[in-house]
Amino acid sequence: MACQTENTKCRHRKQFLWLILILTFFFGLRASSVLPLEPLDGVRSLADGKRFDYVVWTLKALFNKAVSASLGVEKFLNDEQQATIVKAYFDQVGVVEEKERALEDVLYHSSFDESQFQLANEDLNEARTWLKKLAPLAEAIIQNQTEHILLDMGFGYGGQIIPPVLYEVTDLPLNLIVSARDKIGTVLSISLKPGIDEIEKNEIENDALYHYDYSALIEEVGGVGTYPTMVLRSNSINWLFETVAHEWIHNYLTLRPLGVRYFTNNAMRTINETTASLAGKEIGRAVIKIFYPEHIVIGTCPKRELYWVISEEEQNSKGFNYRAEMRETRVTVDELLAQAQILMAERYMEQRRLVFWDEGFRIRKLNQAYFAFYGSYNDTPGGGASGKDPVGPAVRALRYSLPHLKAFIDTIQDVRSLDDLMKIAP
Repeated sequence: MACQTENTKCRHRKQFLWLILILTFFFGLRASSVLPLEPLDGVRSLADGKRFDYVVWTLKALFNKAVSASLGVEKFLNDEQQATIVKAYFDQVGVVEEKERALEDVLYHSSFDESQFQLANEDLNEARTWLKKLAPLAEAIIQNQTEHILLDMGFGYGGQIIPPVLYEVTDLPLNLIVSARDKIGTVLSISLKPGIDEIEKNEIENDALYHYDYSALIEEVGGVGTYPTMVLRSNSINWLFETVAHEWIHNYLTLRPLGVRYFTNNAMRTINETTASLAGKEIGRAVIKIFYPEHIVIGTCPKRELYWVISEEEQNSKGFNYRAEMRETRVTVDELLAQAQILMAERYMEQRRLVFWDEGFRIRKLNQAYFAFYGSYNDTPGGGASGKDPVGPAVRALRYSLPHLKAFIDTIQDVRSLDDLMKIAP
């Protein structure tokens, strides 16, 4: 936000902003160090030497943001110029992805040609260099545009968004999710360095299963609620704004009862993630509506249209409905596990995985850890990987009952347990 007052006020505002930033950062580190609910030392040992270093990444990201804030180029651009730069950034992401595919085509072609490889590699490096130059300015603009909408929605304090919206596109850590085999639920989650290949993923997952009797899955994520937040590179403008807002909501809730209790149990994790998903979609859609109306994607939901951003096709050309089929799968698995039929449930999940794969939904591994991870994002009616979990419907019902997003966040931020949620949900 541009400083248009005397130098002293401007300096004090910047000092205040960075004080909040640093406090949020250290509080976030404390919150993310909560221990799992039970000792899983054997499974933890599988991650030795592979853990992601959040402290190093965060310090580097804070430095990058400080440099970008000191330049403040975006303050001298009008809305149209800012939108042009952001669109150029997304176009360049598309160019980079195209060059990456071209390089892979040359690299893995049966008749490998060294000269073609060198040319394709040079083209890719040139495209990446230009993207790297565009990224800091585009991110600063996207942060400001998101803050503008948050202020309009009532999230500001004295004209400031606290914490300020800060994110950085980066290679995200992988998430090792661990669940018990007899009951679906996350008992351990470890962030691993990016770049682990499929063979090593399978080795870690199989070791957790056969050596320690836990279901495990290593999966990519789209964002991480550090500060600044981590966001995966994408050429989808709708998805990016939604994800930036989703992760900011996690930052916002970090200092409130709901966010503090994120790691308490699986219900609290689901309440947090469903809240962030609902809010992220609503905020992201509002940014698109104001600054990039040509990119509006409208979806509907029961009782009220909240302008959902559609992030994936749920039905293929043959009429196979992913969400409905996944819900049926989760419900059946829960029933089998309730009957202590663990092996039968695991054989059933593998059979269903092959069905999804044949229908074009390429799920690498479908197990208890898969449902523990994806089931916590229960923001869309129909259940999907959440099955009959009542948490998502309760959070959605609360949102539908309130007139605007700020009222919803103000209400749910004080939830300390599933019982609290059920008492206030319509």
